[in-house]
Amino acid sequence: MDVFEAMRARHSVRKYMDKPIPADVLAKLNEEVGACNREGNLHIQLVTDEPGAFDCAMAKYGSFSGVKNYFVLAGPDDESLEERAGYYGEKLVLLAQMLGLNTCWVGLTFSKKKAHIEVAPGEKLVMVISLGYGATQGTAHKDKPMEKLCRTEGEIPDWFRRGMEYAMLAPTAINQQKFCFTLASDGKVKAEALKGPFSKVDLGIVKYHFELGAGGKNFSWA
Repeated sequence: MDVFEAMRARHSVRKYMDKPIPADVLAKLNEEVGACNREGNLHIQLVTDEPGAFDCAMAKYGSFSGVKNYFVLAGPDDESLEERAGYYGEKLVLLAQMLGLNTCWVGLTFSKKKAHIEVAPGEKLVMVISLGYGATQGTAHKDKPMEKLCRTEGEIPDWFRRGMEYAMLAPTAINQQKFCFTLASDGKVKAEALKGPFSKVDLGIVKYHFELGAGGKNFSWA
């Protein structure tokens, strides 16, 4: 499975099997965690064999079960933290999918007290991402029409359309798709987060999808 197949195949999964993640798979995930932390100035952590974070009423309310592994998304608290966490968190999500694992972005329905989270002074926890072998592969979310999610001047170039198609596959909080991409006359693309819960995290996620779909050589961010 390549990253494009992963974007199409990946759906949120909340129920996991009692199956450990092999050491070689964990090594690949931890290698990517290190790369994301360096590139994105983040403090992402991979926590394994730890059931406490999802052993709470909120997690049960959110229909989670069997969660023993998760990514912790944290980093220096500044205006771009949430977007960076979304961008690099989605890199990890898609790698996990390519490695045969399943995931779910989790903002509220877990226990911060029970979770094994390291947050240094000046840092902030953004979200966690559940990880493991899913009992199912999840289901696709419904999309808004593309014209509701972007603005263009004139005919839409093929690369922009491809970018939007993959951006629309991206997970967003409660499937809200609160984002908008604008293609300017100079060929630059502006991506905006609209009002909604975790919409800045969503912006980072959809920007990563858009870059993959559109091809980084075809445009630059405004």
